[in-house]
Amino acid sequence: MKILLVGEAANHGARLSSMLAFEHEITTAPVPALGDESFVELADEADVVVSLRFPRLSRPAQRFRLLQVPGAGLDGIDVHSLPQGATVCNVFEHEIPIAEYVLMAMIHSASAFDDMRRAFSPGNWSASYRGRVLHREIHGQTIGLLGMGHIGRAIAQRARAFGMRVVAVQRSAADPQGLADVVLPPERLTEMLGQSDYVVIACPLTDVTRGMIGEAELNAMSASSILINISRAEMIGERALYQALLNREIAGAYLDVWYCYPSAAEPDVAPSTMPFHTLPNAICTPHSSAWTHGLIERRYRFVADNITRLRNGEPLRNLVHSPSHQETISQ
Repeated sequence: MKILLVGEAANHGARLSSMLAFEHEITTAPVPALGDESFVELADEADVVVSLRFPRLSRPAQRFRLLQVPGAGLDGIDVHSLPQGATVCNVFEHEIPIAEYVLMAMIHSASAFDDMRRAFSPGNWSASYRGRVLHREIHGQTIGLLGMGHIGRAIAQRARAFGMRVVAVQRSAADPQGLADVVLPPERLTEMLGQSDYVVIACPLTDVTRGMIGEAELNAMSASSILINISRAEMIGERALYQALLNREIAGAYLDVWYCYPSAAEPDVAPSTMPFHTLPNAICTPHSSAWTHGLIERRYRFVADNITRLRNGEPLRNLVHSPSHQETISQ
């Protein structure tokens, strides 16, 4: 079996190979550019392509049977460039570190941890000790979750363990695990925003969710609330968010996802047209909330299992597009 690892996936060839108990051949390639003819030829030599991105190409690929996305997001996949008989699967496993990042962000904000550390002064210990400033707890606070999928549920589970109240917005009112105190439909989004101390964006980017948080929604948030985005930047109006932070209309934001990413065409592109990094109330990280050793191990074990299932003619896991079942990418 021939396996093509594209882009970042190419860094994990040895790991994946060690997890496959049958004869295979692994090749690697950079992420293709739009219309890349040479990439089509390379993909047509593979049985399986492992890639986070599959852009519009000069012609559809013809041969490979499985596009295994080594992540959850599907907005980088152009289904029209896939072979007609190809199946697409994704993989999660990122909910654990992302949920930990969100809890870290809330605790970091509530405790004013950086201020506590700066206040410690062995040379003036008496003033340092006697001048301690009260800080907040996340216990008893309200967390608003936009989305209750894999990530939202993992966040809600941990937030409840800290004694937080959970208010979720999602299309379905289903909450079989009882993780949310309140589940609201999307048309009541501003109601959730207005009562939340922390607002977490945890739903996929779609035509419906793109730009879902704009100036009106940010105005609905409390001036003391914190926004945490670990999903996709485009769900929040870029300029509206910058102005809300600059003018202290909301207290702060933890931003791990961005409006632009490096590509072969623009390797030095800026993450945003707005200078979020200059704002003292914006904590900016480079899309690294999920990037842990545990994530990589779990994801590639899943990828290896799906490739093995394909070889053995067994049902694939996390099927998101299969022509034979008339299923299609929805994220």
